[in-house]
Amino acid sequence: MSKILNIAVAGLGTVGAGLLKLLAAETTVIQARTGATIRVVGINARDRHRDRGVDLSAYRWFDDPLAMARDESVDVVVELIGGADGIAYQIVETALQHGKHVVTANKALLARHGNQLAALAESKGLTIAYEAAVAGGIPAIKTLREGLAANEITEVYGILNGTCNYILTEMRQTGRAFDDVLADAQALGYAETDPSTDIDGIDAAHKLALLASVAFCHRLDFDGVRIKGIRDVAALDIAYAEELGYRIKLLGIARRLPDGGIEQRVEPCLVPRPAALAAVDGVFNAVVLKGSFVDSVMMVGRGAGAGPTASAVAADLIDLARDIRPPIFGVPVDRLSAAPGAATDSMPGAWYLRLMVLDKPGVLAEVAATLRDHQISMETVMQRARNPGEAVPLIITTHHASAAAMTAALAKITKIASVVERPSSMPITSF
Repeated sequence: MSKILNIAVAGLGTVGAGLLKLLAAETTVIQARTGATIRVVGINARDRHRDRGVDLSAYRWFDDPLAMARDESVDVVVELIGGADGIAYQIVETALQHGKHVVTANKALLARHGNQLAALAESKGLTIAYEAAVAGGIPAIKTLREGLAANEITEVYGILNGTCNYILTEMRQTGRAFDDVLADAQALGYAETDPSTDIDGIDAAHKLALLASVAFCHRLDFDGVRIKGIRDVAALDIAYAEELGYRIKLLGIARRLPDGGIEQRVEPCLVPRPAALAAVDGVFNAVVLKGSFVDSVMMVGRGAGAGPTASAVAADLIDLARDIRPPIFGVPVDRLSAAPGAATDSMPGAWYLRLMVLDKPGVLAEVAATLRDHQISMETVMQRARNPGEAVPLIITTHHASAAAMTAALAKITKIASVVERPSSMPITSF
């Protein structure tokens, strides 16, 4: 007789409804691969009568999600509501306290509360599975935690937000302004009505914190992620980057430093056009893992949507049906290190700068002198437009300089009378 895994699903939005469809459509495949049946014994959502494109009559409806999380018939609670706090947190905590495993796609919840929830789970002999919380259908967590378990991971980076990648791709391909492309992304459903979590880099930072914890076996440190979004990226920047041989991508980057610190940052970067990451366009995500023996592994796929995310949730359920339960963050919670956050302002790198300056003699010399005074060496200078007495873009790329030096130099440059807008700056990667 095959094993039966009874699950309850809290949240029937795009992913929750997609999961119900997947489990119904792929029952035979799942049984063949696991020798088990994954059975939905409870569902909950805010609106019982909303049309979700799936027949809910076969499932037991719970008006109270916490009662569902406590129900004795449930083996696993699948939390697909979202949000770092509130009912999502209560459901997960209640499920763990009552002996249920948890599967979730909630990166915000784990980034904020993952350390304590993982400790609670382990104290009860349970697990929290969260493949769907990072990069949708890309098996990034499984690859780090299992496929590359024999490697010391030195670096994790990638494109972790499809909304931002879509916006930057459209801006490059059409030459349109950020606000226009954002409006299209909202109309297409790629961006929320309030897009701030995506375009301000917070969503990518949640995912990066999870990847970094598993990669480097350290406690989650979301507050240690330096975050800058894409609001200030102009079509002009994208065009000049292309001319210089780069593409602008919002990247999440985490690396272990020689002093034991962990660098974590999310920001728009210039990526060399020949790099594989530069070719990842549209709503696609990409995750690159660097290990001591595998060198570099890159995975590309859809980072959101009903199908890819539901597939990742189902993969976690299949692991539970197979009794596969690796440590939540790669090692037991009490063995996670409290690695110090890195002083990222001291780390050197090359930079792209765009200044809007009055077109008159002496401006470049004044800017160059300011950079020189902060030990920053220019590599290229571009000024294509001529408009005497009016504002024109001045594009500069630099050799390696620390973020602290660049910040100080830009503060001085902003005060130059001929600089008429706040300068734009982005790091240049060497991938």
